[in-house]
Order: sequence, then structure tokens, then C-alpha cells
Amino acid sequence: MRRRDLLALIGSTGVWPLAAGGQQPLPAIGFLSGASPTGPRQPDIDGLSQGLAEAGYIVGRDLEVEYRFAEAQFDRLPALAAELVSRRVALIATVTLPAAIAAKAARPTTPVVFVIGEDPVKAGLAASLNRPGANATGISDFVNELIAKRLELLRQAAPGATSIGLLVNPDNPNAEPDAETASAAAAALGQTLVIMKATNDRELTAAFETLAQQRAGALAINIDPFLFRAQYQIVALAARYGLPAIYALRQFVDAGGLMSYSPNRLVSWHQAGAYAARILHGENPADLPVQRANKVELVINLKAAKALGLTLPQYLLARADEVIE
Repeated sequence: MRRRDLLALIGSTGVWPLAAGGQQPLPAIGFLSGASPTGPRQPDIDGLSQGLAEAGYIVGRDLEVEYRFAEAQFDRLPALAAELVSRRVALIATVTLPAAIAAKAARPTTPVVFVIGEDPVKAGLAASLNRPGANATGISDFVNELIAKRLELLRQAAPGATSIGLLVNPDNPNAEPDAETASAAAAALGQTLVIMKATNDRELTAAFETLAQQRAGALAINIDPFLFRAQYQIVALAARYGLPAIYALRQFVDAGGLMSYSPNRLVSWHQAGAYAARILHGENPADLPVQRANKVELVINLKAAKALGLTLPQYLLARADEVIE
């Protein structure tokens, strides 16, 4: 039933070509990411597949997914989005704000389902949260709004840190607004914020050396595809320089980092998969309200805390959703 619905949807637009011999190929959706296909597995693809499956669309049976990854080179995204459009995908699911912007601009009639950390209205992706009004809708976990809370949690974990670092990728559009938010939050906590920028491994190492020279006492890592790809290097550098760090994705904690405060990406992408299914079933993305992520988690790694010589307060441990022993 679902596959027939999807074939009818695509067939009505006259955009899906027949395979050799007249056999109808499986319809496809696009998956456009600013991140890398290699390295630690992200929950995005699993969550998307689960959300689709619950609505009756099984990847590999009812539809295929065309994957495109920019590998943190954001200038590649418009061309990758155009490539997906040329493949006549039924919709494009996007990871990161730059990917969502590129997909939305590629073709006004191609639906886009995004998962981003930013406000989609401020980013120009939606006219409003309740009625996006164009070809894009999805999930915003507003992870950028959590910066102040992450700095507060970091202060509780490392109360002696009067100067803290914020590591950003300056090529990411979120770098400047997030740095401004973090600066205000640090000032409210009576701390000095040192903003460090890195776009490659060499700059990453140099950033930690500078933080050590400036005697920063703790570190926050902003959300970004390059920084995610470099998670093991970042966790190792934080350990080498004895910097308690808080991350915007729990995968850093799984890799040995101290703590994270972030939405559950698997849950967010499950929501996105459900939205993709509704669009494939014929609903208009312009009429589907942008949803907020509904699960935020604090994850703490006690082994990392011990290696840093930290004794975390019991009230902090008690509020954690998961403590890794």
C-alpha cells in the first residue's frame, strides 16, 4: 500500500524515469549531510529509517536512499543538493543548517525535512514554526539554545575554572551566533570566555596549545561536522591538557569525553522519519509545523572525571540521564 502511494505520488509529477526494459525502479529520497560518511556512526540514518518504517516505508523494499556527504566542506553542499534534485528524489532529508539551506534553495518544489540545532525562522528556512510556508519543515532541537545550560553544567563540574574555552568551526554559520550566546552566558557566570577556532587537525592542535598557554580551566565544544569527525582527537587533546570538557553530542562521551548535554539524535531523527513518511503520503511540508526535539539528555563519564582528578558533586550525578562507569 505504501509503495503504491509513493509510486503514484512520483508518477503524478512525471519525474521518475523507467528502468531498462520498462521495469519500475524503487522510488528514492535524498539524504544530504554536511558531515562525513566515515568515522563514528551517527544515529541519523537509523532514526530516519525507523520513522519511515513505522509508517510502512521500508528502506530497500519500498524506497531507496541516495546519500550525499559534504565532509565538513560546506561549499560543496549546493552542488550535492543539485545532484539529488537531478536524481528526481521525492524529498531530501538534511543534516546541519548549511545542508538544509542548500537543499531548500536547490528546487522550490522538492520537499525538505531537516534536523537542525538553530531556529529555522531566524535561519530563513521557515516563515513560522506553526506554518513553515514553503518546501521545508522538520525538527529543531534548538541545541544552540542549550549553550548557556552546558556552561552552567561545566561550572558545576569544574567550579575552579574562571576562564573557559569555546571551540568552534568558523566555516559553520553557527559559529558567530553561538559564540555570542556563550560569551553572554559565561559573563553571567562570572567567567571569561576564550573563543578558539579550528577548521582542520593542525588548527585543532594549535587551539588546545593556546588554551593551555592562556590557562583555560575548562572547555565547551560547539556542534559542527568537522569537530564531530575529529571527536577522538578532541577527547584525546582534552585529556592531554587536563581540560574538563562538555560536548554538544553524546558520542564524544562514548569516545571517552567527560560530559554532554544534548538532544537525543536518534529520537529527533525518528521524528524526522515520521515527517518524511507523511510527506511521501501526500502532505504538504508548508503545512507541517516545525517540531521541537522532545528529549534532552545529560550524560557523564565517571572514568574521564577520575582521569581528570575531578570529584563531581552528587547533585550533578543525580540529575544525569546516564552515568558511564
